[in-house]
Amino acid sequence: MLDHNAALRPKTGASDDERVIKLAVLAVGGQGGGVLADWITDVAERNGYVAQSTSVAGVAQRTGATIYYIEMARDTGRLPVFALSPSQGDVDILIAAELMEAGRAIIRGFVTPERTTLITSSHRIAAVSEKIEPGDGRASSEKVHATAQAAAKRFIAFDMEKIAADNGTMISASLLGALAGSDALPFTRESYEQAIGAGGRGVGPSLAAFAAACDRARGIAAAPAGDEAEARPAIAQPRPTASVSGPETLLKGWQALAGRVAALPVPVRDMAERGLKKVVDYQDIAYGGEYLDRLDKAVALDDAERDYALSIAAAKHLANAMCYDDMIRVADLKTRSTRDRRVRKEVGVKEGSVLQVTEYFHPRIEEFCGTLPAGLGSYIENRPKLADFLDRRINRGRHIRTDSFTGFAMLWFIGGLRRWRRGLLRHRVEVEHLERWYRLALGYVPQDYALATEILNCRRLIKGYSDTHARAQSKFDRVLSALPMLKGRNDAADWIRRLREAALKDEKGDMLDGALKTVATLDETSAPITKM
Repeated sequence: MLDHNAALRPKTGASDDERVIKLAVLAVGGQGGGVLADWITDVAERNGYVAQSTSVAGVAQRTGATIYYIEMARDTGRLPVFALSPSQGDVDILIAAELMEAGRAIIRGFVTPERTTLITSSHRIAAVSEKIEPGDGRASSEKVHATAQAAAKRFIAFDMEKIAADNGTMISASLLGALAGSDALPFTRESYEQAIGAGGRGVGPSLAAFAAACDRARGIAAAPAGDEAEARPAIAQPRPTASVSGPETLLKGWQALAGRVAALPVPVRDMAERGLKKVVDYQDIAYGGEYLDRLDKAVALDDAERDYALSIAAAKHLANAMCYDDMIRVADLKTRSTRDRRVRKEVGVKEGSVLQVTEYFHPRIEEFCGTLPAGLGSYIENRPKLADFLDRRINRGRHIRTDSFTGFAMLWFIGGLRRWRRGLLRHRVEVEHLERWYRLALGYVPQDYALATEILNCRRLIKGYSDTHARAQSKFDRVLSALPMLKGRNDAADWIRRLREAALKDEKGDMLDGALKTVATLDETSAPITKM
């Protein structure tokens, strides 16, 4: 019988001089996959090998990576026959520039446990399918790590993107360093460095990233704190928001808040630190005190027997609720220096070059009234004719050049209004909504702890700005409208969770409508709640 799988197996009987080494690189646009392939080919030729490099382009940046395929064999005077693309089960080394690309390579059969060395950066770039999910659409990085450990003969993974960024270069340099440190190819470290040096551009940063990744792959350099897992953020020093608060006053206030966090139950502290950092950055030190005051109410009703699930949910969702997106927040974020640096890095602007940035705004009368003092904003909203008159003049798209003085100053001024945010209409509306939701959730704690926790978790439905925020709040209200129908049921918490997940998965809300109809038809006597 013919063995149809014979072509998929490595020729183990071939001598070292005859053996063809097969290497694939998976990278998306902007990661320097072509440069990496050229470097690897150069290294092979410097060491007396014949090499061939081909590439198969993906459909788009996040719907298909480009596959750079390299085959090499020792130069014996006879030209070997090389393939143009990788085959399943026939790859010696696979390099992925991002963790999920490694997962896709495993699914495609390019990684085999008896043969393949798998090298990948552990950082993540969200795919289109993850971004369009209304809720948390991120795939599990832990599952990919576990699968890779089982699927590959050898698995090397660490954050090579961070190493590259720290040294001011592209990830291709650190990927090459990891390849050199793996010793999967029979070449010296010096030959890799010579290939980088021959490029003539950005040699210094590339060599630095190469060296750091090579040492890391060989275990010479220890893993930095927080690598392979999300680092626990330090509590940020607050930015002053009013001239009356000097550095010493801010520092003392911050230390007092940090002391309150340290006094919380241990399981709650991490999320409370994150939440406190967010609300202080959003507003000021006093706002952080309001956050902890609200959180203390949940902690007082909680206990260790339930792992403080209620308090952790409160710590997370209170912070998100208090940091709502308004015109002030949007303008503040768009005028921060950190955003300018991020945009320049993503676009690839060289130092000293001019970058023109155009921001698009489409405010409605609701956003306009929300930035007015509460009394004046309410006055306009309560007079439909006046509101319509103003809306016709406000509700249109605007393009603002933030690289110009006028455009930047306009947004900077709006962002600076945050010191008066507490007196504005939008803040009053958001606080009233927050208090109703929070009282509702905590009110269920004595009779149904799990339901109270799920009501807190429903806050994740509310997000975004303008029309997006309005749609999200509508879904939130519709989910909680099922509470009267679920009264007295043991599975009420589970039903609220199902409704929330339905709302998150379907932007139009059709799944939520169907789930609500199901709840409406439930037999109220089928699952009576057990009295404690």
